[in-house]
Amino acid sequence: MIYLDNSATTKPNPSVLESFVQVSRDYFANPSSIHQLGGETERLLVKAKQQAAAILNVSQDEIVFTSGGTEGNNTAIKGIALEHQSRGKHIITSEIEHPSVYDTCLKLESLGFEITYLPVDQNGVISLKKLEDAIRNDTILISMMHINNEMGSVQPIKEIGEIAKKHPKLFLHVDDIQGLGKVPLQLYNSGIDLCSFSGHKIHGLKGTGILYVKNRTKLFPLFHGGDQEHGIRSGTENVAGAVAMVKALRLIKEREKKEVHHMYKLSDYLKNELSKWKGLEVNTPQRGSAPHIINFSVPGVKPEVIIHMLGEQDIFISTKSACSSKQKDESKILAACGFSKERTISALRVSLSYETTKAEIIEFLQALEKAINQFKKVME
Repeated sequence: MIYLDNSATTKPNPSVLESFVQVSRDYFANPSSIHQLGGETERLLVKAKQQAAAILNVSQDEIVFTSGGTEGNNTAIKGIALEHQSRGKHIITSEIEHPSVYDTCLKLESLGFEITYLPVDQNGVISLKKLEDAIRNDTILISMMHINNEMGSVQPIKEIGEIAKKHPKLFLHVDDIQGLGKVPLQLYNSGIDLCSFSGHKIHGLKGTGILYVKNRTKLFPLFHGGDQEHGIRSGTENVAGAVAMVKALRLIKEREKKEVHHMYKLSDYLKNELSKWKGLEVNTPQRGSAPHIINFSVPGVKPEVIIHMLGEQDIFISTKSACSSKQKDESKILAACGFSKERTISALRVSLSYETTKAEIIEFLQALEKAINQFKKVME
């Protein structure tokens, strides 16, 4: 099997699975229980927070364990909007956000909030000047993804953070779900107030994640109940999931240090090979993009047909975000970048992991070329 859909989800690391099973078996008590086993379980949860904080270089009380990216993004955006709406109802985001951000903003519009959706250039990057110009006295939040999940484009988060620092009354939320473990992001003293991470994108488990909430950032909680997670996320804590998330976080950061250059080389090789093909357009920027996402279009070819043809050979790629891939319309992301309709409806996405080898890429390229030629013959 050649698995090249790692932006949708990754294969869990065996040691992460083992840690989840062990904690589920041995530390199954409710960490809020006052008996000894409850106390031991709570100490394990606290240790997991300490480890996550150390890896991300933040304070322990700035870590909130979540069920993943969608919850993290919703908690951050709705939490700020509902808590600070008396001061303003203006939010800034981009036209190419993940549905868990974009659709959240659409829902807030129906509640009376005003959203500015910043355009992007052909590389999928916003204009910093347009961002600055969009900020108003009633702006309470900027929500911006670090790495685009379809294009692999990288937003200038460091510069966005510097802009946010000039406006202390607004908050900055970053969706770093695709960037974690591939493109470094500093949280400390960055201007970032909230940042979402997901476990299943880094060889962890589905249903696990982290929301970084900078100290003194007040959120209106989506869940009310027992006031767990500093009152931000009530509900009995998923201690096994938290431990598994931190294990996955530690492992991916270790691999990033040692192997990210190899991933960049593999990505460059794939983009260079694809760019040689007649009738194929590489949509991902040749320079300055994340190392694991390569998006390209084959105008005139139906992407879902190619995906199924490759799948029959145990080669797995995708079209758009997995959250919108079953919608048969064009890619909203590519359209926002100004690409033609031919390209926006024929896009394919390959996403690598640290497990991907050059031999797999070569085999994929051969199978892709064969599939495209077969499709064209049938359509003649």
